[in-house]
Amino acid sequence: MRFQRRNPPNQEVSLDEQISKRIEQAKDKEKEDSKKEVCPARIISTGSTLLDLAISGGIYPEGGIPFGIMVEVFGPSGSGKTVLLCEIAGRVLREGGNVMFHDPEGRLNFQFANLFGVEKEKISYTMPNTISEVFRSIRQWEPENPDGPGAIFADSLAALSTEMEMEDEDKMGMRRAKEFSEELRKTCRVLATKGYLLICSNQIRQNLEAGPFGQKYISPGGEAIGFYSSLRLRTSKPKPIKQEKIIGSKTISRIVGVEVQIEVFKSSIWKPFRSAPLTILYDYGIDDIRENLQYVKEMTGSQVYCVEDEKLSKSLEKSIAIVEKRGLQNALKQQVIRIWNEVEDQFTVKRLPRFANSSDTTELPYDPGKEEEEEGQQE
Repeated sequence: MRFQRRNPPNQEVSLDEQISKRIEQAKDKEKEDSKKEVCPARIISTGSTLLDLAISGGIYPEGGIPFGIMVEVFGPSGSGKTVLLCEIAGRVLREGGNVMFHDPEGRLNFQFANLFGVEKEKISYTMPNTISEVFRSIRQWEPENPDGPGAIFADSLAALSTEMEMEDEDKMGMRRAKEFSEELRKTCRVLATKGYLLICSNQIRQNLEAGPFGQKYISPGGEAIGFYSSLRLRTSKPKPIKQEKIIGSKTISRIVGVEVQIEVFKSSIWKPFRSAPLTILYDYGIDDIRENLQYVKEMTGSQVYCVEDEKLSKSLEKSIAIVEKRGLQNALKQQVIRIWNEVEDQFTVKRLPRFANSSDTTELPYDPGKEEEEEGQQE
């Protein structure tokens, strides 16, 4: 019995010619790749200078969130998760980008969202029921402006159901974690290749199996959300901001906003476990000027609020008004960045590279003897 090749080799072309042809094809491809411009990474600000720096201040000059990744923002109710999503969505729109906003909770207040520049007519707004609806729409999304940045928001993941749950076949919700895992496996590469930014808020649940030293609260939806998120931000319990006004002969106080601490719980971008304050005023949004003035005063030990060498006032509200009136916002921001970098530099590991050559005579980036002398003087 004889076996014949289905695709016999071309006998007319010699082996040397085939090799030469492949080498020429490889050279042509290399030339084409070299002509392609390398696009700089797209970064978006959170609206808070200190939070931007906590996320990626060691990589990007002003910090921020890069595109092409998934971000999870989780924490207790009323801790500013929706505010943070709306702030970033508004910034994407102002940069000429495209926004898709999934609202499975169905409670996004567009009158409030307008504070951040988020208008219903300018975004792709949906109220999906299931997990598959959200992730399928991400994979099939064709933005109106393909040259602009694309960002997808989901508020929140905890409100999403599954097809089985909608048909009362999964009353315990056991299918949700598996469906998140399946959909994220199919979507993670889409975010990276198309450069989309996916930011999802999530609720928290009490972890009954934590024990005395474990994590007391976890985010629902299984482990896949945490694994596939390049950045996870955990918000703390909000602290109210009160103001008092004398009206007539009576002093009246009102809660005008909240202050929360945001921790970089996980990061594949830069170092995790940095934290930053986030000040939210109900009629204004994220108050970056207030945060920066308080940071500068705390770090410099000044008795008054100041920008560089210019003293403003002992009153925070008056200092904010002066900064806005004189246009000192950028100078204040640059001062915060400089101070923050000085602090981080103190915690940088100053040692020779681990894989330096044995013949490398590079000097240490610091003088150990000098530090020992300084420590001895302090003692």
